[in-house]
Amino acid sequence: MTRATTENPVRCAGDWEGVELGRRTVAYDESAAILYALAVGARATELDLVLENRLRVLPTFALTLAQWAPDQLGSRGAFDTATALHGSQRLDVLAPLPPRGELDLHARVANVWDKGGAAVFDVRVESRCFEATWSIFAPGAGGFGGERGPAKPKPIEREPDVEATTATSPDQAALYRLTGDRHLIHIDPEAAAHIGQPRPIMHGLCSLAASALGLARAVGAHPADLTALEGRFAAPVFPGQDLQVRAWHEGDGHVFDVAADGATAIAGGSASFTGAS
Repeated sequence: MTRATTENPVRCAGDWEGVELGRRTVAYDESAAILYALAVGARATELDLVLENRLRVLPTFALTLAQWAPDQLGSRGAFDTATALHGSQRLDVLAPLPPRGELDLHARVANVWDKGGAAVFDVRVESRCFEATWSIFAPGAGGFGGERGPAKPKPIEREPDVEATTATSPDQAALYRLTGDRHLIHIDPEAAAHIGQPRPIMHGLCSLAASALGLARAVGAHPADLTALEGRFAAPVFPGQDLQVRAWHEGDGHVFDVAADGATAIAGGSASFTGAS
């Protein structure tokens, strides 16, 4: 497949596979990491998530540092940013994030899958502390003759081993957007109405991180001991809704799903923690 370059312009979505999105050095401090922890539901009593002198950084904070990569692909015209959706997210933790510092990040388009009526762009970001993959679902960009990609995991039919409820705040999206994703659909009712929603919606990554936080508490793990996390965004969550997490022990981790008011919001989830019971 031909890669998109200045000399080889894009002819179809598949031409973006393998395209480099660049390298960036990102810096942060304890305040940014604590703001993030509070935005995804950390409690004031969880001192090692919210107090500078004993801080353990939530691994999902890494996703705020790398959000520039899928945003850049959209700004280059790979997909229509008005209709594209964040389909799923993967995070693999390689080392703990320090309380403050700099990280060198490298981003590229790892895969482009052909779903027929749509394309899915896998944007991968790599660093010494983590690897993360955003899967962006782009309606109307498929049909270029590429591979369909991996199938969705089959749901587990037995009763869950763990159930937990995580409350979200009515103000949570307004707080989370200060971590970097300031898209108007998360704060402006008019923007939310433009995409067919009755009110502003939660960021998918906020819902995923909040669910992982609740799951860690339920299985007796420290949320900073997360080693891998994945989930597919199935439906929007509204700030103030409760997240019902159902999880099943599988291998060294858990598979899970998340519902809000009875509707599946995150499907095909998986999470692993060191020290989980």
